[in-house]
Amino acid sequence: MKTTLCVIALTLVCPLAAAQSAGAPMRIETRPFATLPDDFRHPESLATHPATGEVYVGSFDSREPATARRNQVVRLSPTGKLLARVDLGPTPITGLAYADGALYFLNFGASKLQRLPAKFATGQSPEDIASFAALTPPAPGDRLIANPDGSQDRIVFGSAGFPAINGLAFNAAGDAYVSDSFQGAIYRIQDATTCRPCKVDVLVRDPLLATTGALPFGANGIAIDEAAGLLYVNNAGDGRVLRMPLAGGKLDVLADGVYGADGLLLHDGLLWVASNQIDAVVALDANGLVRARAGHFDGIGNDGAPLGLLFPAATAVQGKRMLVANLALPLTPREGDEWEEKVTRWNLVQFDIPEVDPR
Repeated sequence: MKTTLCVIALTLVCPLAAAQSAGAPMRIETRPFATLPDDFRHPESLATHPATGEVYVGSFDSREPATARRNQVVRLSPTGKLLARVDLGPTPITGLAYADGALYFLNFGASKLQRLPAKFATGQSPEDIASFAALTPPAPGDRLIANPDGSQDRIVFGSAGFPAINGLAFNAAGDAYVSDSFQGAIYRIQDATTCRPCKVDVLVRDPLLATTGALPFGANGIAIDEAAGLLYVNNAGDGRVLRMPLAGGKLDVLADGVYGADGLLLHDGLLWVASNQIDAVVALDANGLVRARAGHFDGIGNDGAPLGLLFPAATAVQGKRMLVANLALPLTPREGDEWEEKVTRWNLVQFDIPEVDPR
């Protein structure tokens, strides 16, 4: 007989194994991984090297004036020590992904997909791969919502035509898929690891990719399930996980109520969603059912960094553990109403990936 030993805390459902066997979502505790350099603010994107375990982090520093920003991509050792950094100045970074021996990232401010060698050195200049532009029309169209009384609401979206490139994922063939949070689009760049020049194609535009919620970002994290022929994408403002055929087609809603659905990662049959407004990472099965939930916010440490999760924005797998980036980005104009305002150092946390049967 196997005995499970656990410590009961106010925020922990225990025992974990018993909770899962009873049909409830598994609860997972997080622990610190690395505190980022003192001049690195708002880690928004995260990736790992599948062979070496090195960690890549991109920042989303959107302070005003722009001259105060110091956006950068850093390369960390498998244990979180700084190895190299590339400064990008005022242009924030969103999606990061390792593919075919290189690190690809979305330069949000410059509207470009860029690339660095996997072993980039400090000060190395990134290479431009593809540029994104305003779409015609800039907004994806109206969304009709059925009401219980038989009437309909019509939501009309607006867009100034700025390509808010956000989520990034690659398939096995080296095609890149990119989400656009403002223009309600998913792009595909065929042979992105080898193309010269590279062509940006619009895979789909849909009102479901724009947001009606308080958060200003719609289409966000992307994950690809090639075996099932599916593409998954988060809508952060609507708190939804969407899916569609990988080759293109109709979007439908897999899950609702994941407020601030930011980064998205498919691992061992589960979709791990960084839910930035509930300070948690949740794992969904193919039916959209929550099978596990990792983390919670435990305050600000003496070093000025979050304890636990605070506005988690991205995840990455490193062996048997998952790393999480605490973006800790204040959103409201009012002072004093968000814990993110109290953060002075930014960090990454980790948790052990549980064995959860996704069926």
